[in-house]
Amino acid sequence: MNAPLVIAGAGIGGLTAAVALTRAGHRVLVLERASALSEVGAGLQLSPNACKCLDQIGVLEAVLKTASAPEAIRIRSARSGKALARIPLGSEASARYGAPYLLSHRADLQKALYDKARSFPSVEIRFGHSFIGSYVDEAGNLGLTFQAEDGRNLTLQAKVLVGADGVWSRVRETLNGHATARFSGRTAYRATLRADQVDPGILRDTGLWLGKDAHLVHYPIRQQSAFNIVALVAEDWNEQDWSAPADRSTLLRRFAQWAPDARQLLETPDSWLKWALCGVPATGHWAQGKTVLIGDAAHAMLPFAAQGAAMAIEDALVLASVLTPETADIANALRTFERQRRERVRKVQKTAEENGRIYHMSGPLALGRDTVLRMSSPESLSARMDWIYGWTPPS
Repeated sequence: MNAPLVIAGAGIGGLTAAVALTRAGHRVLVLERASALSEVGAGLQLSPNACKCLDQIGVLEAVLKTASAPEAIRIRSARSGKALARIPLGSEASARYGAPYLLSHRADLQKALYDKARSFPSVEIRFGHSFIGSYVDEAGNLGLTFQAEDGRNLTLQAKVLVGADGVWSRVRETLNGHATARFSGRTAYRATLRADQVDPGILRDTGLWLGKDAHLVHYPIRQQSAFNIVALVAEDWNEQDWSAPADRSTLLRRFAQWAPDARQLLETPDSWLKWALCGVPATGHWAQGKTVLIGDAAHAMLPFAAQGAAMAIEDALVLASVLTPETADIANALRTFERQRRERVRKVQKTAEENGRIYHMSGPLALGRDTVLRMSSPESLSARMDWIYGWTPPS
């Protein structure tokens, strides 16, 4: 039997790639270092460009059963609490882009993708296997080594290796000319509440609060039965690992001067987790020989455009469109994938970085930003996202 296409990582990007590549006719083996699927992270935003991809691979229907659909993004001033702008979503976004804007728990999306992948007999998923290294033999065959949880090594041949193993990708280390992940100088604090713990009035929308060196995002998930809160702060990182439990009192002091409504929301969770926000420049090499990177492994970005998951999902469908079972020159096909994706991803990455600067303004710059937002029409604010949300995957 021909060697399988191997995917390192069973996150959002890896599982989307497994489904898309299997639908394209490949036999796929997914190897994930974690021992099982777990609820790592919390909520994520699935904009219409991502939902169009999920619909094309037959996963959107399952996602809709657990997701929430916000009516709008409401932007407020952290200092005064006053409304600055409203960007319509809901039925208006669906009509504008041909797909919904959804809010999902990461674990719900991951499970929907996992269940879909498992429905194909040509997909195998193994947990507890960490990528160790790769080699090319004299005949040009790609060989891979993974280590199982019991310490034994698994060596196999692969048609292609897809590195979907996240921001700290081990597969990326095997490619020449790719930068390592770097800390952005910002931290994300995350908490999840029951819906009955918050004002029902904020369960319909995504909320975005803009403040000095910090901003706050919140939205409902799991069909408005739960509520996700993310506080993003410019600060140093002094923990031993890149995620850790957060000190609640320290976080609340950081937001002590914010408007009462924001402070009340931040005071509601009993505990918080925090993550160092790290990025990977999209300018590095994504493809080399028969190895290719997708998602955060290739271009981890700041969450200030809510496009990290969407870009990984898009990557998977574009990869499947250029890599067919009949592809003779695999290395060229993988370079084609990189060329087709790099400029869009680089632009989204740059937009996220710029949003972070704008969100965290203070003084006269913040006053100018707030004035522009108040004077902007909902239509003009929506139009700014057309180039991202209007993207359609190759058929």
